[in-house]
Amino acid sequence: MKRSLPARKKASHKGDYGKVLIVAGSRGMLGAGVLATRAALRTGSGLVYWAVPDDLVNYANTITPEVIVVSLRDVNKVTPDAVAIGPGIDQKLDVNEIIQQFTLPPAAIVIDATALPQLKAFAGRAIITPHPGEMAALLGLTVEAVQANRRGIALQAALKFGAVVVLKGHQTVIAEPEGKVVINKSGNPGMATAGAGDVLTGMIASLAGQGLPAWNAAVTGVNLHGRAGDLAARRIGEPALIASDIIEQIGYAIQKSH
Repeated sequence: MKRSLPARKKASHKGDYGKVLIVAGSRGMLGAGVLATRAALRTGSGLVYWAVPDDLVNYANTITPEVIVVSLRDVNKVTPDAVAIGPGIDQKLDVNEIIQQFTLPPAAIVIDATALPQLKAFAGRAIITPHPGEMAALLGLTVEAVQANRRGIALQAALKFGAVVVLKGHQTVIAEPEGKVVINKSGNPGMATAGAGDVLTGMIASLAGQGLPAWNAAVTGVNLHGRAGDLAARRIGEPALIASDIIEQIGYAIQKSH
């Protein structure tokens, strides 16, 4: 993992570290976008754009000053290196319509949460991050069947969708269509908390936007996410851990990986 982390050059500027667009949040669910965008910033992105419905732009603008907020109807004005889409979005949102607005297709698309049912539109160029319930729905299985064969199910989904698959949960499984599989060992039960998945989405998108191939971005992002969660748990204990605590420890997790 150490070799996968992008190195910082002394003579550089924000444009050297990736431009990420995160489509996340809706009325009552803006927190998902806050967590994903802040996680992307903490993971090293030079520029992070946050796309929200038009009526929520002014609200979103007041939350994280380092993020550039745009309306969903204006995403065609952004030329991102990576896109993340799904956390907290309205179920009626056509994510394929949004992606088609880009003049140049992004190098990587991270698909999570509500966007997962529309996955077929992105076969071959996506990193998908389902939890067991979402994976069960995607493949027409029960959650019990997914959990009984996590490695095999992740591989099955990678082949079916032509995507890098991140099957979240205890010992997250990362798989790719060519048959490579990694089982992550970092992380703890305290990370079973609302918003932890949104943080992971932002982290993976950040790494992809900085130039890591989809596989490396997924493996490195999952490992760093777990390491940050472990640092947070040591600091405040597993029961008290919330998603924002993971974000606050990302920088320290990166430092310890060097």
